[in-house]
Amino acid sequence: MSDDKDEDLSMWDEALDEQAEARADAEAIELEELTPDDVPITGEEKRKLDSILDIPVTISMEVGRSNISIRNLLQLNQGSVVELDRVAGESLDVLVNGTLIAHGEVVVVNDKFGIRLTDVVSQVERIKKLK
Repeated sequence: MSDDKDEDLSMWDEALDEQAEARADAEAIELEELTPDDVPITGEEKRKLDSILDIPVTISMEVGRSNISIRNLLQLNQGSVVELDRVAGESLDVLVNGTLIAHGEVVVVNDKFGIRLTDVVSQVERIKKLK
């Protein structure tokens, strides 16, 4: 049993080392300022925009978060309860590829869950968080 835990810790150490190396290799890029929506775009800009509109992204809704140790994570099983950092009834976060874009509330539409956006983060704020 001890060998399994040592092996698991070794895997985590290796993964953290790889992640640190990847961060060290990352380069910062300069982003262009966004222009207001009322400025017409050129044909070249429209072509560039059309080329990215079909790129798939992952959208997720986050009910809340919690930090727990790996020891406690490994002890979770069916019926376990994990306390989250949100109060019941508080807005959910809407994330696209891990970036907060809005807040919303859960709704049921035709027996399926959905989310009604209550507050959308502005483009300027989203870009500021990327820097």
